Amino acid sequence: MIEQTLSLPCGHTLANRLCKAATTEGLADPKGRATAAHQRLYSTWAKGGAAMLLSGNIMIDRRYLERAGNVVVEDGSGIDALNAWAEAAHVGDSQLWAQISHPGRQCPRLVNLTPLAPSPVQLAVAGNFGKPRAATETDIQDIIARFARTAGVLKDAGFDGVQIHAAHGYLLSQFLSPRTNRRTDRWGGTLANRASLLLEVVRAVRADVGADYPISVKLNSSDFVQGGFTLEECIQVVGWLSEAGIDLLEVSGGTYEQLEFFKAHDPDEIRDSTRQREVMFLKYAASIKVAANMPVMVTGGFRTLAGMEAALQQGQTDLIGLARPFCLDPDLPARMLAGTLAALPVPEDRLVLGKGWWGPNSTSSTMRAFNNQAQAGWYYHQIERLGDGLAPQPELSPWRALLGHFRRDFGRAMARKRAWSQRPQAADLAS
Repeated sequence: MIEQTLSLPCGHTLANRLCKAATTEGLADPKGRATAAHQRLYSTWAKGGAAMLLSGNIMIDRRYLERAGNVVVEDGSGIDALNAWAEAAHVGDSQLWAQISHPGRQCPRLVNLTPLAPSPVQLAVAGNFGKPRAATETDIQDIIARFARTAGVLKDAGFDGVQIHAAHGYLLSQFLSPRTNRRTDRWGGTLANRASLLLEVVRAVRADVGADYPISVKLNSSDFVQGGFTLEECIQVVGWLSEAGIDLLEVSGGTYEQLEFFKAHDPDEIRDSTRQREVMFLKYAASIKVAANMPVMVTGGFRTLAGMEAALQQGQTDLIGLARPFCLDPDLPARMLAGTLAALPVPEDRLVLGKGWWGPNSTSSTMRAFNNQAQAGWYYHQIERLGDGLAPQPELSPWRALLGHFRRDFGRAMARKRAWSQRPQAADLAS
């Protein structure tokens, strides 16, 4: 079934059922503009044959980033570079969709010491995040306008669709969760109030891009943390999104507090016969699809062609989202569509920083955070190599990946500060 086309409500058609899901790239220049590395990276992925490529976080506000190195689109000033990025993806006949996002409290200290959030609830993960300030009504209206403006610029630049990121603990996800949204105004309290910002963003984006342009939303099936957004709440929000008229729903889960998509496994305890990786979010998607009148994409854990085919045939998902495998095997879609590739690499099972104190079963939140960062840094390294036109480096150790990740992100943050230091707006940035 992966070779079948998929029609979207807006009238667009995807050539097959495989999507390169969003992967943060960190390849922007110090002023947040797309670069030649984006072109090389997405040209490589496009030639692999996936129907759709989703960009990593494209930020709507340069003051608040997921990490230094994010592309920022606030206006049309960088549209030529964006157009070159889109054209690079189109050489392989893939569609390029832009994931647009605001990090909220998940904005690192290296970018901003005082991030913006629904409520001043600090993210306590390895001391990497400052205490946020609560968004004012003016801030919220600005956020809505920024999402719409960014989507419009990306449409003009040649991107084939946009995805509004409302998962993984970023700003819109924070508004949805009672754990991080403790407001008592019209943006907090009941689920209807907590979901109102997401729905207003969807409406504003639709008004800007038009009825025939694809809009996706990425939504948590659950936050997987006590007091967070639940599956039952997700199902209700999906019903409201159906009424709002989106074209694709991506189901995922977790936040920086509970990274369901970066689970460490002890390779000595894993047996292929008992591996259940490919049901990470499928059991949730089955319930969610009942409320959805748009196609659903599930991302997270798919590693075999048989598992993907079964999920499609059983109606658990309409589109298969893959992210990390693309970092090592850029042409995997073509080989899967040809029936010559049955299983994808699973290097994350060995990407832990040793056993015991550092190991996958450590009870320390700080140690778990370092293991997550080691995994993330390992994949970032592979993305950067592809962006440089080089082959992946699967033998890289998690220790080197962790240290390299810290070094590169620090360097990018410093370069960003220098690039903006002479501008009047520099006061908006962290000092």
